[in-house]
Amino acid sequence: MELLDQHSLAWLLGLVAALAVTGIVAGLLAGLLGVGGGIVIVPVLYHLFTLLGVDEAVKMHVAVGTSLATIVPTSLLSARSHAAKGNLDQDLLRSLIPALFAGVVLGALISGFVPGLVLSLVFGVIGLLVAANMALRTRPSTLAPALPGGLARHGIGTTIGTFSTLMGIGGGTLSVPIFSAFNVPMHRAVGTAAAIGIVISIPGAIGFLINGLGVPDRPPLTLGYINLIGFALIVPMTLWMAPVGARIAHALNARLLKQAFAVFLTITALRMLYSVLA
Repeated sequence: MELLDQHSLAWLLGLVAALAVTGIVAGLLAGLLGVGGGIVIVPVLYHLFTLLGVDEAVKMHVAVGTSLATIVPTSLLSARSHAAKGNLDQDLLRSLIPALFAGVVLGALISGFVPGLVLSLVFGVIGLLVAANMALRTRPSTLAPALPGGLARHGIGTTIGTFSTLMGIGGGTLSVPIFSAFNVPMHRAVGTAAAIGIVISIPGAIGFLINGLGVPDRPPLTLGYINLIGFALIVPMTLWMAPVGARIAHALNARLLKQAFAVFLTITALRMLYSVLA
């Protein structure tokens, strides 16, 4: 293939090994910390593509698109597991689906017109907010006894869908803190967020696939903005390592783990912001 001929065998083997490690790290941290894989996969892929010399114009788009594609199977399995345990609020999910979908479409449209630096800026800013929430929030607190209805609920769903798509995450990173702030029990918040990942990842991945068709300078074996090597290696590694991380978490201090991840996310977000502002 002409696309593969542009890169040496060592480069391609390095890409395969690094993507496999990405899946291992994402799965392990997801199990350890209870965070969605996308919040780990996107920054790791971004820095990996930087090291491998992937063009600046496409590397963030490919990181986000590949992350969204990997979330499809993982969110399907996760949502099924939570539903079997009765932790999926179907009424809440149904009420949010139209707004979530509208947000995903909006995010996909925006991503097709903005440079990668804008996506890095979005990830960096929201990543810092997520890190601050993880590091500083010592106990759950509520803003209201229930999630608001009507236009306010649609606004929340659209916001989650839009920014999750732009960041390449399944929505749990944003929806779980929002749900818990409106008095949704944590187990139901996490279970519902897993199903939200399905609503976001499928149309989001399709949008990035379409937006990237024909774009030059993408990594080899990339369909649209979805790297097929990354998808094939990250998904099984993530599914394999997530239960391992969950088992390890029982033996470690959860609070210290969250603070350590907050430090990792802060450094990553700051590096992304530096790449935008420097």
